[in-house]
Amino acid sequence: MAYALIAGLPPIYGLYAALTPQIVYAFLGTSRQLAVGPVAMDSLLVASGLGALSLVSPDQYIQMAILLALLMGLIQLLLGLFRMGFIVAFLSKPVISGFTSAAAIIIGLSQLKHLLGITIPQSNKLYIVVESIFKNNSQIHFPTLAIGFSGIILLLIIKKWGRRIPASLVIVVLGIGWVYFTKQSEKGVAVVGLIPEGLPFFSVPDFEWEKIQVLFSTALTLALVAFMEAISVAKAIEEKHKNYEVNPNQELIALGASNIIGSLFQSYPTTGGFSRTAVNDQAGAKSGIAPLITASIIAVVLSFFTHWFFYLPKAILASIIIVAVANLININYAIRLYKTAKDEFLVLLFTFLLTLFIGITEGILLGILLSLLLLVYRNSKPHFAFLGRIGTTNYFKNIHRFPDEVTSREDLVILRFDAQLFFGNFQYFKQLVNEAISKNPDVIKGFIINGRSINYIDSSAAEQLTDLISSLQKKGIRVMFVGAIGPARDVILKSNIIKVLKKQNLFITSGDATDSFDGICKKTPLQKKLSRQSNS
Repeated sequence: MAYALIAGLPPIYGLYAALTPQIVYAFLGTSRQLAVGPVAMDSLLVASGLGALSLVSPDQYIQMAILLALLMGLIQLLLGLFRMGFIVAFLSKPVISGFTSAAAIIIGLSQLKHLLGITIPQSNKLYIVVESIFKNNSQIHFPTLAIGFSGIILLLIIKKWGRRIPASLVIVVLGIGWVYFTKQSEKGVAVVGLIPEGLPFFSVPDFEWEKIQVLFSTALTLALVAFMEAISVAKAIEEKHKNYEVNPNQELIALGASNIIGSLFQSYPTTGGFSRTAVNDQAGAKSGIAPLITASIIAVVLSFFTHWFFYLPKAILASIIIVAVANLININYAIRLYKTAKDEFLVLLFTFLLTLFIGITEGILLGILLSLLLLVYRNSKPHFAFLGRIGTTNYFKNIHRFPDEVTSREDLVILRFDAQLFFGNFQYFKQLVNEAISKNPDVIKGFIINGRSINYIDSSAAEQLTDLISSLQKKGIRVMFVGAIGPARDVILKSNIIKVLKKQNLFITSGDATDSFDGICKKTPLQKKLSRQSNS
């Protein structure tokens, strides 16, 4: 019910979302502990996406939230059927951390109106919420604040004292008792009020093309974020249990089906939640029977006991949400990134600030885009090393890292390039080669490309590498290729590269190539075979 309030929906829709989806997941999911239902992050995304549409009618808002669940489910189902579970790999941890930290702040601030008993307009932008708080003319309702603040303190104490105790349930019961027996609702404390009794009815959402176009970007964001959250939780729990394995593609199908069928029974977007899954695991859940029992209890409550929640103060729901989302803010991870990987810290900070000030959807999508651009940039200028022999051994190390141990030569250059060669980084590779040769153009007579880290050469790079080798040979420089692994070696032997490079210039180790250059030894038949083997 608290998460439904975040989404801008009546509390009853939180119960609907906790009913049908987890029944479906119990039969289709691969995790035996994952609890599917409404969560804070998805609820905020729902509020963000629908809040931007300026919907005038509460009924229209509800129908769009339900349609959003259907669209999200369809996207997840299609991704699962096409085995696109790997797509979660593109959601890097800095992006997720920046996004969740910002979302947690927005969610927390969105609950201040319930905690303080004042009126604040709903928004997913930090500056609008903060401005509304400072410009608010209404007085803080201190009885409401006392209930909410007490709820937060009690939650923290219970969670620290005994993690097996259902802290949220305890303060819900205490909050209802407090309001009912002290007549706080008559003193202005906002309560949940009348919740309709009965199970959700079957209804197909209005599937209009205009609505689909409007909701598609939000549905896509929800589908990815929800899957990321669910699979992260499922994998974390899986590590504690060695008797089953989580299948990402089947999880997409299960989550998609849960949202599709759930939307037919009045559910808004759902996914696997961390807190309920942790409770499931602590209680000893071993199979899909656990969510079926949970759903059965919710069904009984919906059928007969919703009137019990009439006096539940919204401040208590707000306190539950604030404590829950506070754990999403991971300052230690940001500090660790700042110290060890400043480029990834900038991705985290960029995503965090965009989510806070521009929008929820824009924050995560642009964060993903920036992390992919960082990946492309790294591949365009990957790590490299010029190598030298350590004494008379067959070991070759970076001449800049081991200047006292290696022997560098003026007539021979050995370059190790630590990435695949493709159209985006070949100019960088060519620049490294030309700069190395330009230092001693009249002395250098040999150039060894150490390809142990080159796992592929695309067609553009293959053509340009052919031209580069040819131009070096015209300058009287012998070019040799060392340690080519299967995919790269296949390209070399099947393209024009081998025609200019010649098979006698393929070697297994830098030592073999160096010895051949010095005329010390020739390749043995086994070395010839291994250096040209193209099927391993």
